[in-house]
Amino acid sequence: MSKKYNFDYIVIGGGPAGDTAALNLAQRTKKRVAVVEEHSFSDNYSSRDIPYAISLNFAHAFFKYSNCPETSGQELSYDFPTVVAHQNAIIGSFDAEKKKLFEKHNITRIEGHAHFLNPHTISVGKVQYSSDYFILATGSQLKTAGISGIESVNYLNPITAVRIRRLPKYVFIIGGGPTGCEIASYYAELGAKVIIMEKEARLLPREEKETSACITEFFTHKLGVLVVTNAEVVSVEEDNVSKQVIYVVDKQKKSVRIDNIILATGFEPRTDCDLEKIKIKTKPNGAIATNKFFQTSVKNIYAIGDCLGNESSTERVEYQASLLSSNLIKKSKSLPNYHGFARVTNTYPEIATVGLTEPRLIKLKRKYKKSVVYLKDLPMSKIERFPYGFVKILTDRKNHIIGATVVAPNAGAMIGELSVAIRHHLTILEITGTPHATNSYSLAVKLAAKSLIK
Repeated sequence: MSKKYNFDYIVIGGGPAGDTAALNLAQRTKKRVAVVEEHSFSDNYSSRDIPYAISLNFAHAFFKYSNCPETSGQELSYDFPTVVAHQNAIIGSFDAEKKKLFEKHNITRIEGHAHFLNPHTISVGKVQYSSDYFILATGSQLKTAGISGIESVNYLNPITAVRIRRLPKYVFIIGGGPTGCEIASYYAELGAKVIIMEKEARLLPREEKETSACITEFFTHKLGVLVVTNAEVVSVEEDNVSKQVIYVVDKQKKSVRIDNIILATGFEPRTDCDLEKIKIKTKPNGAIATNKFFQTSVKNIYAIGDCLGNESSTERVEYQASLLSSNLIKKSKSLPNYHGFARVTNTYPEIATVGLTEPRLIKLKRKYKKSVVYLKDLPMSKIERFPYGFVKILTDRKNHIIGATVVAPNAGAMIGELSVAIRHHLTILEITGTPHATNSYSLAVKLAAKSLIK
């Protein structure tokens, strides 16, 4: 690569996608690599993954033991500062390890916001940096458009919602997707009164209808959450006493006074680095347009991760980063293969989905077979007194698994074998032929597969 540039590769964005790309390029080549990031060494792991894992695991455990008959007579309490301290300790350790890795592989960390000046040059503050290639991994940002007055209200967002040091009595969550449901689960399990509002007809509208029904039932009957669907928030206000949410449901305008508002309205691609100046093409939703090899309309600039506006997860964007960096190093053109990537929502019970869903198959007009086994019929459900959840498996006419959903306390672990089956084009015979522990929720996977054999 030309020595007329400061770097061979500059990665803009230090989240899982950007850092993975930078580390792969630095570890496997002798090239000059830099990462531009506004927030020091913190990234999605530090701001989202770690705090959510710690907070939600704590809330699930507290709720489980608080509601266990053997311990229900005891008064259990918790200490929020201790939870936050645990988050900070793990985040600090993770960030320190990442800093050492960057130093070990001579990756330059540039702190600040990048702006393109031309296809080979950016400015960060008052300093200019040039590079032969750029990789855009600028991530996403919270959607706030369409809610009047939101800019003048003190609200919690998905990052700050699980970093609180004191539990509020009442919260209003705007958005019933995966993040909104996780936050609702967290607050309700710890004892707060929760209202969650979704503009679609059901919570988790992208998931199976059985999933939405199960989570709604659990939220309503076990956690006391007020679920409002087919409703859209139009404006919010705040005075010295409380906040007010104005929404429309059944064509009628209504309002509610609340202590805390949490925005879980989804995310949109973040692309605020003057892409228009260098004529990089974007999609109607603002996402960066690329070819199937992640190359943008400017040939020396690539894009990966949430800024593409597609389905996203930490695992998915790290895979994109690894594939892109490998292609750049080897000068190859391997195509991405997303078969088997599962999405997990860490509510209680957990929700894990892989492959196609039944509504999607209906829309595609594809023939399929399905089987649903409910956890309440399993020995483990009776042992733990937990009747909520199910396993649903979808196959094609040749018994190849093409989709699956697991709703269970440990769904994230249970989905693994189904992800393998989908990625490697296995049939239900491979599942039924695999031993499954009788006293475990994973038995439902085997039973669901077995019922499809004819």
